[in-house]
This record gives sequence, structure tokens and C-alpha cells, in this order.
Amino acid sequence: MNHLSTGAEIRPINDSALVVQLGNEPSPIVHQRIMCFSTLLEDNPFNGFIECVPAYLNVAVYYNPYLVYQSQSFRTSVSPFQIVRHYIKGLLHQLADQKRFTGRKIVIPVLYGDEYGPDLDYVAQYNNLSIEDVIRIHTEKEYLVYMIGFAPGFPFIGGMSKQIATPRKSTPRLAIAPGSVGIAGEQTGVYTLETPGGWQIIGRTPMELFLPDQVPPSLLKAGDTIQFLSISQEEYQQYEQGGRKNE
Repeated sequence: MNHLSTGAEIRPINDSALVVQLGNEPSPIVHQRIMCFSTLLEDNPFNGFIECVPAYLNVAVYYNPYLVYQSQSFRTSVSPFQIVRHYIKGLLHQLADQKRFTGRKIVIPVLYGDEYGPDLDYVAQYNNLSIEDVIRIHTEKEYLVYMIGFAPGFPFIGGMSKQIATPRKSTPRLAIAPGSVGIAGEQTGVYTLETPGGWQIIGRTPMELFLPDQVPPSLLKAGDTIQFLSISQEEYQQYEQGGRKNE
């Protein structure tokens, strides 16, 4: 896995954070590099380490500069950023020996169309497909969660077929219900909170992806794979009434 340690760039964000750039274009290979580095750092934290946050092309590393400085056995003019950068460079050399990162696979049930997916007809018409074709294409692939962002628990995922790619709405909705599954360009995603948004809404899941009373509060994590499963109105109600939202 020597490709994992190539192309890394480390630069400061502010006096308590830096970013480790591990690629230039989003891809499963770059994502694997990011997740292996994140896992290695979390398993081998330096003094003053707070957390690391993976994204499409990089990992942000947050730290307490005072604790980083105090961790040195002798006083030095070297800055906390330089200390952390030196430590991270050492970890990057170990990436070649890291095992491949494997995330969880999570199935997300979705009720497509009607009031739960008001834009499903539009997506089908835009792509010269039937509604059944859109649902089939959307559910037949596994998707990779690249990062969590925008709203708490919101997954940025890759892998959607270009066959159902559809532009965002010209006028965003002021409120989109939690659990709404949408398409924006070549992306698909799930709204975790009620927020404004311009994605084309094709369905809704009864699963709760943001769980504020749990640790961690996000059901999905970077590195997970997800697959959407088409369900009926009756099955949707069973999920809601039976307390099976997060199975």
C-alpha cells in the first residue's frame, strides 16, 4: 500500500489546527489514504491532540497548542505547529504498513415518491426515465460516505450513477423534512435536520441519522458504505411505530 503515503502536504489552519492534504481529486484511493491516516493518528495520538476530521481530500487535525508545547522535555523556540507537523510526518511514513480501512455497511430504507419524494417525477422526466428506473438505479449501487458536514450527521457520499443526475432546484425550499433523500447534480444525500435546501427530493427514510443524545451523535461515519432500500408505505409506518428507526 505504498500509494497511501504519497502526495501529503501539511499546512496550518490557525494556531490550534492544521490540515493534512492527501490528494487532489476525490476518489476511493484518496479516501482510503485519508481514513488510514485518521485511524493511525487516533490510535497513536500526540500530547495535546483533540480530534481529526476527515474530508474529501484532507484531514483537519485540532490540538491544544499549550499542551503540545508543554509536552517537550526541554524549552524550545519551535512552535506547536512545527512540533505537530514533525509528528505527523513520522506517521505518514507508517501508512505503507497500515491495513486497508474497512467501514461499516448500513442499509437505509427509503419510501420513494408522492409526498415523501415530491421531485421524483421531475428527476425521471429530466433523465428520460421511468420512476421505476430512477428507484432501481438509486438503490442498486453501494455508496461511499466521504465525509460528514453541512448539517450534523449529513453524509457527503460518492458513487451515484450519472443516469439520474439532476441539477439543484432554481429556487431552494425554505424547509426540507429530516430524512429526506435528495439528488443535486451527481450527488445524492440524506437531510438529517429540517433545513433549507435546493436538492431534488425523491424519497424519505424513517431512520434517524443525527442522534444528539448518543455518542457519537452521527449514525454515519466517513468510510461507511450505504445502500438505499425501497420500502412501502406500510413498511415505513412499521419502522416509525415499531421503534426500529436505527436498526
